[in-house]
Amino acid sequence: MMAITLADLIPLQPLLLVTLTVVIVMSAIAARRNYLGAYLVTAAGLLVAAFTAFYMMLPSADYQVTPLLIVDSYSLFFTGLICATAACICVFSYSYFSDLDDQKEEYFLLLAIATIGSIVLVSSNHFVSMVIGIETLSMSLYGMVAYSVQSDQSAKNSLEAAVKYLILSAAASGFLLFGMALIYAQTGTLEFSSIINGPVTSGLGEGFSVTALLLLFAGLAFKLSLAPFHMWTPDVYEGSPLPATIYLATIGKVATFVVLLRLIINGEVLSLEPVTQAISVVAMISIMVGNLLALRQENLKRILAYSSIAHMGYLLIALIASIDSGGTISVEAITVYLVAYVVMSLGAFGIASHLSTSRAELDKIEDYRGLFWRKPLLATIFTGMLLSLAGIPLTVGFIGKFYVFLSGVESQLWGLIVILIIGSGIGLYYYLRIVYRMVLTQKESMDPDITASSGDFGSQVVLVIAFCLLLFLGVYPTLLASLVESISLYVL
Repeated sequence: MMAITLADLIPLQPLLLVTLTVVIVMSAIAARRNYLGAYLVTAAGLLVAAFTAFYMMLPSADYQVTPLLIVDSYSLFFTGLICATAACICVFSYSYFSDLDDQKEEYFLLLAIATIGSIVLVSSNHFVSMVIGIETLSMSLYGMVAYSVQSDQSAKNSLEAAVKYLILSAAASGFLLFGMALIYAQTGTLEFSSIINGPVTSGLGEGFSVTALLLLFAGLAFKLSLAPFHMWTPDVYEGSPLPATIYLATIGKVATFVVLLRLIINGEVLSLEPVTQAISVVAMISIMVGNLLALRQENLKRILAYSSIAHMGYLLIALIASIDSGGTISVEAITVYLVAYVVMSLGAFGIASHLSTSRAELDKIEDYRGLFWRKPLLATIFTGMLLSLAGIPLTVGFIGKFYVFLSGVESQLWGLIVILIIGSGIGLYYYLRIVYRMVLTQKESMDPDITASSGDFGSQVVLVIAFCLLLFLGVYPTLLASLVESISLYVL
């Protein structure tokens, strides 16, 4: 039986703060409903947790809290990033749901509970905590995706997206649990580090381990929208309310990739050649499928959904490179790219959320026609985010892609590097297609609600901060690179 002492609770302060936020909001809702109060308490709690995590990260932190959780500088960095991003999503959610004629305080509960699951995920070095984190995150996302909207068609799409995500997510969890069962049957333990080098309690050979690891990777690949496990992504992104889509695209992906990174590095999974080959094939398919299928889309959510598939494929290149580079440059590349991806996705989806409400979403490219002439600041920010997603220099997206390219070159992954270059070239076309629509003259027949939409001041501040980070980290990446270099050592 595991006993948790007071000393164990101190490293868990960010997690406990978010949990306390959930309890306070839940109690406040039970006493008296207040949408503004629920929003402010949730956002404040998440921001305090983020600052606490970053503060604890500065002196080298490395705590093993029971066999389930590892609280080190790396996990604290992503805990802070997740909490700060969740607070930003709170801001977008407030303006988006403000005109909803229904109970809406529970949305912030779901968002905070999903954040608890994400924090557990980035601190996991054990399969039990990984399952707890994934299921806590997923269960909350089902509710966020299906959250009530006012138009009948939107409600139908939202419910359909939630059911599709629920069913396929359950299937993915089945793959994960089956793979964990096979690992336990072979080693008698569920720690990541025991996968390859742990004690073997059965007479089963390498093929058994390969099967177990491929099942685990398939389950996590679903959560990351990697091809060919990506079929749910465009439909769920399109049917979800925009704040839920932002959460899926940012925190959901980051938390899952961090736990995959720990599993790959700590378990020395890439020492098995069939697993490495399988991941390489998935990376190539994801990059090409994501970019090619995005070309003919007219819905902004679906474009960014297919784009996210390609971006996760780029990250797999750095993950595969760890087998030859010793892991150092690979972990740094993944960390920088994840930070860049959060900033870019938060800004791109944030623009759409800022201009939308639960009554009417701006989710088609045509809705942004003439945005440069109506709202030049928002159009400039959106353009910056799209160019960064394409990997244009002087943006944080270019720095992230450069790190991935460098890790691939050092490991001589020439085939994957060629796929990365081709995929990036294709991606540039559909990103610029959105920019082109924004500079066109606005049609006189456009819906006046579209041209008059304006979100609130808080979401504007978040977008400006994201844009400043995009440029600052793109022009002067030294601070981020130094920080990432120091915390990446804790994963190895």
